[in-house]
Amino acid sequence: MNWQAAIERTVTGLGYELVEVERAVRGLLRVTIDRIPGQAYPGEPSDMVTVDDCEAVTRQLQYVLEVENADYARLEVSSPGLDRPLKREADYARFAGELVEITLKLPFQGRKKYRGVLQPRPAQASGDVGAAGGEAAGTLVAGGDQAQVGGWRLVLQDEAAAARKGGGKGGRSNAKARAKPSDEEAPVQVLDFAFDEVREARLVPVVDFKGRRARAAQPQEPQQDGGSTE
Repeated sequence: MNWQAAIERTVTGLGYELVEVERAVRGLLRVTIDRIPGQAYPGEPSDMVTVDDCEAVTRQLQYVLEVENADYARLEVSSPGLDRPLKREADYARFAGELVEITLKLPFQGRKKYRGVLQPRPAQASGDVGAAGGEAAGTLVAGGDQAQVGGWRLVLQDEAAAARKGGGKGGRSNAKARAKPSDEEAPVQVLDFAFDEVREARLVPVVDFKGRRARAAQPQEPQQDGGSTE
């Protein structure tokens, strides 16, 4: 077993989700973990990764990486932060209904980056041909026919309209509420796309003091540095 597989086995075996593994400069091995909804963890109840979580994973990974003879200088275990990357379709399913930003592999209508509320693509909509070769008016289809069955949908966010509603940097409102236009606004546009058309997807930090993602009110994400193996 190689060291990447050993990291995934160790993290998942401890009851966490492995979000990302990255080799950085000067021998830094960065491991990003997240808690799994519904899973019980020691300490105070929290939807977010704690310092204790990072310490527990760090201790176990140091032992495993030594056994695997992994070549690294420092180990850092941390939470995914406010802009958590979405790497797998399972991540898309978990965070459906959240505000995300995607970067397409190929430009669509002259741009690659889109921001909106992520949703599974409704299967029943595939027969309603309309604007842009997609469904009804207001629907854009990034990948043509390959996005017609299944796939994902973004309810696109008008950033200027969100700012007018008081959703700028000073106080952003709930993602789902921001995606709904007022009576004076144009109909909501949606973008339909397939998972394999996306180069990168991340959560957009949203301040919601009543919900689980009141992350901006929290201290900086915990990081546990395992030190040098030299």
